[in-house]
Amino acid sequence: MAGVPCMLMRGGTSKGAYFLASDLPVDRERRDDLLLRIMGSGDPRQIDGIGGATPLTSKVAVVSPGTEPGADVDYLFLQLGVEERTVTDRQNCGNLLAGVGPFAVERGLVPAGKPVRIRMVNSGSVATARFPTEGAAISGVPGTAPGVVLDFEDTEGPRGVLPTGNTVDTIGGVRVTCVDNGMPVVVAWAEDLGITGYETVEELAENAELTNRIQEMRLGAAELMGLDDTTSVPKTTLIAPPRDGGTVCTRTFIPLAPHTAIGVLGAVSVATALMIEGTTGHVLTGRKARVDVEHPTGHLQVEVELDETGRVRRSGVLRTARKLFDGKVFPR
Repeated sequence: MAGVPCMLMRGGTSKGAYFLASDLPVDRERRDDLLLRIMGSGDPRQIDGIGGATPLTSKVAVVSPGTEPGADVDYLFLQLGVEERTVTDRQNCGNLLAGVGPFAVERGLVPAGKPVRIRMVNSGSVATARFPTEGAAISGVPGTAPGVVLDFEDTEGPRGVLPTGNTVDTIGGVRVTCVDNGMPVVVAWAEDLGITGYETVEELAENAELTNRIQEMRLGAAELMGLDDTTSVPKTTLIAPPRDGGTVCTRTFIPLAPHTAIGVLGAVSVATALMIEGTTGHVLTGRKARVDVEHPTGHLQVEVELDETGRVRRSGVLRTARKLFDGKVFPR
């Protein structure tokens, strides 16, 4: 059996398989079937594939030369199910994005030593990746690795930063803010769902009542936000006052499994929500341009600049990325 060229990379606090689009079938159905077999999806252990049995490690980046002016490369993110044989492209992944620039250099799509402008095919927005050689450390990842600075452009959702048109909506008796600055997210105070917001990931995973309420809340939010595919979005982030010197403490669900950290674009959306007057959690941050987001395994620094009308000028984060292996993967 012929293998498929593949690079496994750790990007931020996620891990995924990176492919050139030219190495995958053009037909979407055939491509998705191949990737599901490569990942081992349909089995909670993903034992017969390279998936790591969690949504954070069942991810794929498909990279190709840029097809629009101003973009060096195109990046399509695909989230694959673990137990279910599902593939969705309805969201971006800012963690895997951190590996796209280095991957593009390794595959000869762009020259080394220059910033890489990446069009995120899922949303049409653009990010510029700069990756110096010195090592950096991020929460949730041991040791250091090459740092990747990501600056985002035009990340507002199709319905704007506040897709419901409101700073606050009430869903199931809970006041929430629905926000989309790169990732559709529902933001609510943890205490309004009967928890402190400081629970461990394991404690959250064992709370069946909380899981049911989050599902009810996010499905209601999806309808208000105009989302017709709720396989993976919106995410839900429950917030509480900071405990470790940050701006806000978060517990995020993707979409129902508790996140061991927080997604990059999810954190950007949460930070954006907190900066808009009248939203859930605005009392914690005001209009500070830098938001220190606490999560279960550390901190994520997010920068967001808004103009006088509340529109997003720019946002950015620091991530790291590291190549784990490069070769061929053999699907079942």
